[in-house]
Amino acid sequence: MSTATTHAEEVHTHAHDHDHEHEHHELNFWTKYIFSTDHKTIAKQYLISGILWAFIGGSLSIIFRLQLGFPEMQLDWLRPILGEWIDEGGKLDKEFYLALVTMHGTIMVFFVLTAGLSGTFSNFLIPLQIGARDMASGFINMLSYWFFFLSSMIMFASLFIETGPASGGWVIYPPLSALPQAMPGSGLGMTMWLTAMTFFIVSSLMGGINYICTVINLRTRGMTFTKMPLTIWSFFFTAILGLLSFPVLLSAALLLIFDRSFGTSFYLSEIYIQGQALPNMGGSPILYQHLFWFLGHPEVYIVLLPALGMTSEIIATNSRKPIFGYRAMIGSMMGITVLAFIVWAHHMFVTGMNPFLGSVFMFLTLIIAVPSAVKAFNYITTLWKGNLIFTPAMLFSIGLVSLFISGGVTGIILGNSALDINLHDTYFVVAHFHLVMGAASFFGLMAGVYHWFPKMFGRMMNKTLGYIHFWFTFVGVYMVFFPMHYIGIAGFPRRYYSFTAVGNDGAAAFTNMNAFISIAAIITFTAQAIFAWNFFYSIFKGKKAPQNPWNSTTLEWTTPVEPGHGNWEGEIPAVYRWPYDYSKPGSDVDFIPQNVPFSATKSSNLPEEEAEIAKENEIEGLLGAQNESYNR
Repeated sequence: MSTATTHAEEVHTHAHDHDHEHEHHELNFWTKYIFSTDHKTIAKQYLISGILWAFIGGSLSIIFRLQLGFPEMQLDWLRPILGEWIDEGGKLDKEFYLALVTMHGTIMVFFVLTAGLSGTFSNFLIPLQIGARDMASGFINMLSYWFFFLSSMIMFASLFIETGPASGGWVIYPPLSALPQAMPGSGLGMTMWLTAMTFFIVSSLMGGINYICTVINLRTRGMTFTKMPLTIWSFFFTAILGLLSFPVLLSAALLLIFDRSFGTSFYLSEIYIQGQALPNMGGSPILYQHLFWFLGHPEVYIVLLPALGMTSEIIATNSRKPIFGYRAMIGSMMGITVLAFIVWAHHMFVTGMNPFLGSVFMFLTLIIAVPSAVKAFNYITTLWKGNLIFTPAMLFSIGLVSLFISGGVTGIILGNSALDINLHDTYFVVAHFHLVMGAASFFGLMAGVYHWFPKMFGRMMNKTLGYIHFWFTFVGVYMVFFPMHYIGIAGFPRRYYSFTAVGNDGAAAFTNMNAFISIAAIITFTAQAIFAWNFFYSIFKGKKAPQNPWNSTTLEWTTPVEPGHGNWEGEIPAVYRWPYDYSKPGSDVDFIPQNVPFSATKSSNLPEEEAEIAKENEIEGLLGAQNESYNR
């Protein structure tokens, strides 16, 4: 046996001893539900925080969609909420409009799709699916959530200060973000944004280190890397992406703080404000763009990969078929992880970049479409001729595949520098990244909630409400973002407050289309109340869940219906097979869990699987030693 394997066993056995002792400690309300070190409780904290943030971020988008869709509408009825941000004429304040766009993007990208999606399901599923009692460090795991909570509170408080929240766009480009005197949203609101993001990055790094260490060291007996579910692979690669890219954003934010508060000139040079020359010389705002987008493009896959991994699991389970191309799916995620770090400058084709360098980044950008296409084709092939079961989770997973393809096609267009230069900063770009990143990842989040809700809370969500929620959301998302491609091609720029000065014909065309988009957005956002009711009602009043409601093969469904801290009562099951033995010829049932030995399924074993029977004694011997240590 290798040294690495032996070390993993020692770590795993020690974890069992520790958790066995921990379960005998008396837990009060604070240690069980608030400052918990149980990965499942922490996952629920991330999920509920993410849901609350999603409604806040969505509400902000509805407010600025009212301005875009109905520029002449009187918004006095919002004055009790927005106060002085509704001007004397009953219109939305122009500077607050940019603040709304900024905070909407920040909240949805970082607080919902990064923390709410990856934080929830990486925490919840990694120990359960690899056969571990908990994360490698429960204390660091707890700290990661509370750093996120602190970040959330600072960001939320910035919405209520007199000068307004940050107003530089969600990417916070200098010089607006570097000069506190540039505009009201460049003052205290920007400082709070930078502070909140610093704590958020610390939270993400602590979580990422925990996920990587847990996957490498705490897999149960027999759980080799090639037997891990694709969900675990996706969380593993996501953690690597975050661990390597988030520190770069932190450095960008720190340099921005230096420029704002300590008189440095990393991003500033030859700046005039109201005719007065500032002393800053030698800096470049392009440096900030390089640093930001070095995180910004991996961030796309930090939110997409977990959604794609969960989609793999849900589609295989509800197609009653093995996932098509398991190793190709792992390879595609590995390719995406590597390529995500070397395509960032396709966001910067209009910055005066050398055309040759632009062609290099264009080539790399188009290459990343290959592993993405592998995933899409493998999903479709898994669905093909499957015995499909259309649960709400399955519908949201299929919806994700649809959005991933339709949004990805426009990514190929924008990856071409000659086309991107014309479409840059138009609503074509907004439509692209909302489909391929925002909506697709959101659908992955919803699919994960519907699928693993029984394991999280021991109850079932209402299927009928789930179907209604899906169809309103799916149709609504396309009604919101598909028309944006057309107004983007027509030249409609993003972040503009009003287009009434374009001219009668242009203003009428944009206003009519924007009114349609805004109505669709309001309906789609309102439909999320169906999910919220279903979610919170089902936690307390939902139908009691069986142990394995979806007849899945992975380890989390071998735990009790509502597992305690430690997950399994007694021994942790060993793993003998890969996670996708569905509808196997010769088997009496259409699924064989990972913990069922090959010696128990001789009628369905393939010739190469007969050799696995000889390894079972070794796995069982290790398992016996582990259990003896645990029960000692």
